[in-house]
Amino acid sequence: MIPLREYLDTPSVNQFERGEIVLALKAKTNKHHLTSMRKQEAIAGYLFFLPCLLGLVLLTYGQMIFSLIISFTDWNVFKTPSFVGIANYIEIFQKDFFFRKSLTVTVYFALGSVVAVQLTALLMAILLNVKYIRGKVFFRTLFYLPSIVPAVASCLLWTWMMNPDFGLLNAALESIGLPKSRWIYGESSAIPSMILLSAWGCGGVMVIYLAGLSNVPTMLLEAIEIDGGGTWAKFRHITIPMISPVMFYNSLMGIIGGFMSFTNTYVMTGGGPNNQTLYVNLLVYRYAFEYNRMGYASALGWVVFIVLALITAMVFRFFGKRVYYGNVG
Repeated sequence: MIPLREYLDTPSVNQFERGEIVLALKAKTNKHHLTSMRKQEAIAGYLFFLPCLLGLVLLTYGQMIFSLIISFTDWNVFKTPSFVGIANYIEIFQKDFFFRKSLTVTVYFALGSVVAVQLTALLMAILLNVKYIRGKVFFRTLFYLPSIVPAVASCLLWTWMMNPDFGLLNAALESIGLPKSRWIYGESSAIPSMILLSAWGCGGVMVIYLAGLSNVPTMLLEAIEIDGGGTWAKFRHITIPMISPVMFYNSLMGIIGGFMSFTNTYVMTGGGPNNQTLYVNLLVYRYAFEYNRMGYASALGWVVFIVLALITAMVFRFFGKRVYYGNVG
């Protein structure tokens, strides 16, 4: 077999054939080089992604699988786990009064905080979306600041403000002739006080609403004005449908966030008074780290996860179809 280089030098190969062969060889070499570069880039990308992937697998999915396994055991950390089957789950639904109480309290808080936060954030976003308002940047920053204050610091601040004896809120009520409230120290006012606290930190939700309002087409609003419609008509028929995806997202995340609440009740009330602020996350914490029942706490965590998943599915089922996505899909 004649080597390719010697074949190209033979007189029988004309200039045209020689050029075609050289171009084919160059294309093959370039393709091989390009393939090699893509493989190197892929390997480098996977190496950069590997720490995040390991963290996700080991610290998130791995922990979830581990908690699911120990939810079928009786384990207090200091002894070998003993398999008890579904006894923990049976106890949750048949014997645990605190679970039913905490679930009721959590649903009450989650729904109430969603309504309060969404209304407050949407109202502030509408006010700050006005074109000719002065100090718009200042007020946007001012309203957003509470959402970035450390949670423990804000809880301590509000604990002082809601003190029934010398708190700032009661002093304000007394100054205008209204009766004082016990706020977080009263059974009937504890959850409403927590909802008030959640509405105070709605700056992040407000920013999302501002982004949604900025994408409302002005031509549609002008069309309503031409037809004789007022502010309410523009808001009802144009603004709400156009920002419905944002409203749906914020509401869904608010429900999930309400179920995940822990810091406010742990710092401010400890679950009191009379378990009126005993959120499910605080109950899981108590069983795990105060009563040392890790297996039972894991089972309780999985029950809460399933309840939250069902609520999320219901929200998608009943409200997802009412969201306007324009021409998407």
